[in-house]
Amino acid sequence: MRLFLDNARLWVVGINPGTRSSLVDAPFAHPGNRFWPALFKAGITPWQVDARDGFSDRDVEMLASLRLGFTNFVDRTTARASSLTRSEIVDGGRALAELAEAYRPGGIMVLGLGAYRTAYSRPSAVKGLQEERIGGAPVWLVGNPSGLNAHESVDSLALAFREVWKATNERP
Repeated sequence: MRLFLDNARLWVVGINPGTRSSLVDAPFAHPGNRFWPALFKAGITPWQVDARDGFSDRDVEMLASLRLGFTNFVDRTTARASSLTRSEIVDGGRALAELAEAYRPGGIMVLGLGAYRTAYSRPSAVKGLQEERIGGAPVWLVGNPSGLNAHESVDSLALAFREVWKATNERP
């Protein structure tokens, strides 16, 4: 699932599409996912997107105007990211770097520590701005918004998203 990659201020990179997202062709579409509530709470979107049944035309226009791009490390749909193999994630990391080199996003926000650590052989990577860039773009690592991730809340994600959004606006 690759949406709005051209001329993006920020790419949001998930691990892979879940079954609901694949069905409706919209990222983070599972009702238990905290991505859209956190993005709204962070003040990035003017309304909370409800992607359960896909994007409305209004949602598409708004996301494009914000220059938010969406992609994943792996295109294969699974019910849980834990079903992916290490090699799929590593290959996805290489593919993401090639995409970033071609499209030159202003920044990249990776949602999920484990996938980033695996894709780029950075086992001790922590949340926040990373030293390494991908395709020349600065990279922020934030928690996974899945409802299965007990380590994050809408509030903690909103705080991280707001920090990344502000930083991408300040880039020269």
